[in-house]
Amino acid sequence: MKTCGAEFVAPSEEARARALGDVSDESEPFRKLLAADADFEVIAKPGPSDWLSRHKERGQTFPDYKRSNANRPDNARRVIYLFPIGKFEEEASPSLEALREYAAVFFQMEVRVLPVFEPAEELFSPRINKYSGKRQILTGSIMAFLRELLPKDAYCMIGVTMTDLYPQASWNFVFGQASLRERVGVFSFARHDPAFLGIGMTGRPADFGKRMLWRSCHTLAHEIAHMFGLWHCVYYQCLINGSNTLAEADRQPQHACIICLRKLREVIRFDPVKRYRKLEAVYRKHDMTDEAEWVKRQLAKVK
Repeated sequence: MKTCGAEFVAPSEEARARALGDVSDESEPFRKLLAADADFEVIAKPGPSDWLSRHKERGQTFPDYKRSNANRPDNARRVIYLFPIGKFEEEASPSLEALREYAAVFFQMEVRVLPVFEPAEELFSPRINKYSGKRQILTGSIMAFLRELLPKDAYCMIGVTMTDLYPQASWNFVFGQASLRERVGVFSFARHDPAFLGIGMTGRPADFGKRMLWRSCHTLAHEIAHMFGLWHCVYYQCLINGSNTLAEADRQPQHACIICLRKLREVIRFDPVKRYRKLEAVYRKHDMTDEAEWVKRQLAKVK
């Protein structure tokens, strides 16, 4: 991939404030949760291989988002479906139930896991990646397949797989891809495993299961956020930043920044305080202590 023409410059404080928009019509507790304080770090200067060094993105402000006419959940389309593709071996895969629980709390919507689908060998335009030597399947082919299967009550349906993905012939790989409008997407957890490229083949780290779940929750929430019409964030260190590598994704937080949080609240209409309370409980359940303490600080702002 070629680098973008101009070096990325982080938006100024004034630009970030414009991106958040006028919050005077929000409730007092939510205004406190939207404060641009030390819990929300300004986006860092990207390294030479990072997403914003390779992709020119202008960002999406909250006013932009309101004008975008993004899909909204309603009484008819109200369920997020997870569609597992291929094997999910217990010792090398995240728990589908844990992912369902996390997505339900993060987006404050009903989430259902469908039965595992075992595709035929030649389905989804498979190829062997020339760098990893591993089998990959094509995101566009999967998304076209999912569009034909959308349940009537689905807000969206997301394919999840332990098979590596590619979005087009010229790309090495992609963690996931989602449509902003068509309510389908797919993402892979294959590269979340240190054994994927031969690292740790003689024994995964002691915290492998915890790290795999953290990464998988991060990818899951990031891609579903796109399906609510959110672009990549260019304002703060945020769950919805773009990422080119696993190392870059690992540096990103598990939470949405104040601008992206306001977008999600606008489209889903959840209670932000109740959502944070439930998120803290889920993080503590799965031993994600740093995330739980971060959420605890947010809740302290509204006590």
